[in-house]
Amino acid sequence: MSWTDERVELLKKMWGEGQSASQIAKELGGVTRNAVIGKVHRLGLSNRAGSGAKPAPAKEAEVKAEAAAPEPKTPEAAPETVPAPRPSNVTHLRKPIVPAGQPLPPQPSANEISPEALAKVSEVEKHAKKITLMELTERTCKWPIGDPATDDFYFCGLPVQQGKPYCEAHVGVAFQPMSSRRDRRR
Repeated sequence: MSWTDERVELLKKMWGEGQSASQIAKELGGVTRNAVIGKVHRLGLSNRAGSGAKPAPAKEAEVKAEAAAPEPKTPEAAPETVPAPRPSNVTHLRKPIVPAGQPLPPQPSANEISPEALAKVSEVEKHAKKITLMELTERTCKWPIGDPATDDFYFCGLPVQQGKPYCEAHVGVAFQPMSSRRDRRR
């Protein structure tokens, strides 16, 4: 399937009318919903107004307004930029992955982990590098510490044990021999 000029125009028209990607895909035939979404993004049509207006004329108006505005002659005359206000609903990015109403996956309880391993972990976590997700590398311990929904959440960050994603202390908690786990269940 290729995007001919006629198909692209029909896509633009239907998108501007507020039709869904699925409806457009059915109308065009031989194309999936995802292909329609991809083409919409490549064409820059993704920001649809509620009234069905296309965003292209607004872009042209912005370009004309920028061209008509006089440029400041010195750096001191440049207008001060004010950061955009943060949306109040940013907390939705930090909600747990498990959907509401669903049980959490099984977690190892404190009595399943040896006391030595727990003592070692609590001591190691006092000396953790406390790194963010963006600072993780293949050489840093990826053990999460704290609640991801809070600002004090971090990853251990200590050097990893070779071939494992965690430091020595966290490997002791995460990877337990089968026989000891099996014996504790009995």
